Amino acid sequence: MTPQDRTFLTELFTTAVAAADPLKALAAHLPPRPKGRTIVVGAGKGAAQLAAAFETLWQGPLEGVVVTRYGYGARCRHIRVLEAAHPVPDAAGLVASAALFDAVQGLGPDDLVVALICGGGSALLPSPPDGLGLEDEAALNRALLASGAPISVMNAIRKQMSGIKSGRLAAAAYPARVVSLVVSDVPGDDPAQVASGPTVPDRVSRADARAMIAGWNIVLPPAAAAWIAGDLGQAPRPDDAVFANHEVRVIASAALSLEAAAALSQARGVPAVILSDAIEGEAREVARVHAAITREICQRNRPFQRPVLILSGGETTVTLRGKGRGGRNSEFLLAMAIAAEGLPFAALAADTDGIDGSENNAGAFADGQSAGRLRAGGGDPMVFLSKNDAFGAFEALGDLFSPGPTGTNVNDFRAILLR
Repeated sequence: MTPQDRTFLTELFTTAVAAADPLKALAAHLPPRPKGRTIVVGAGKGAAQLAAAFETLWQGPLEGVVVTRYGYGARCRHIRVLEAAHPVPDAAGLVASAALFDAVQGLGPDDLVVALICGGGSALLPSPPDGLGLEDEAALNRALLASGAPISVMNAIRKQMSGIKSGRLAAAAYPARVVSLVVSDVPGDDPAQVASGPTVPDRVSRADARAMIAGWNIVLPPAAAAWIAGDLGQAPRPDDAVFANHEVRVIASAALSLEAAAALSQARGVPAVILSDAIEGEAREVARVHAAITREICQRNRPFQRPVLILSGGETTVTLRGKGRGGRNSEFLLAMAIAAEGLPFAALAADTDGIDGSENNAGAFADGQSAGRLRAGGGDPMVFLSKNDAFGAFEALGDLFSPGPTGTNVNDFRAILLR
């Protein structure tokens, strides 16, 4: 990959992230000032930056609390910023969940609750039901993350074993008005799925969740399986009167970010196409489809002619088969490098929040020579892939992409350049 192509791909990512900038996203969606108090609550990997931006824009007194991932904090004047573990919850998350509930207690109909919600909030807000503990919820998260199920299925199941998800936090704020401002990181931009919807109720029932568990053949830990088999602790339905005065707005999404990247590419003289902003599925299988499209373009100049930039987004998943390191974007790119070996492409796949999985990289760069370079260095690309060790592969190549926390989260960003 040439330095110029690497720089261009990095600029595309930066442009996509900038399109979801919290200050820009919030400015057009501020609710009217209430007669009473303004309370801000929030959760997600970009929640602290959203809170700081809201403080800058809000003309009036406010207070509140948000929770973000360790190392993702931002300075706020009036809103407390708590940090907790992601993707598997910890005790700090329990403290954060309790703090959010405390913030919305004792409110009246003249008060306003502004909920700043973005991706990552599911793990950051553990709240196990009575009789279960943090380890039970953490074990459920680990089982879901290893299952390969899409995020919509994982969230539907999480909601069944939670005291805060699926609108329960908003219900606790009654009779105050709740306005949820959501940065979507889920395919289809359903706000009830972002962070498992702490302030947005869902129509998925306990029976629906059981059907999903069976359909995806998910093996749950015993405590979680027993809880979901019963009917206790079900979430309020969307038509419950406590939600009558609530409002939900999606203020940023993958679609807007991909369109911004496409516009930059066009301005640089490279036509751009967006395959979809809502691609789901096993990361390595999605990669093989992208590789097949790349091969078709390189060999037959169809369905698009070179030069062209292929963009896509969404949220893939990884079924854990080994004990390697890396996330879904790195795994996508390693599988792409194998399937499209020898083809003249340059690609970047990265998570727009700046962290792909459990390591400190957002993703990686790859081209048609990546697999061969791995072999030349004594590594086997297929072995790395079989062990789910995409991080190790790209670390060995020096091709990790590590921009650090971005302050927003609109899911996966994939760019494949064919000159």
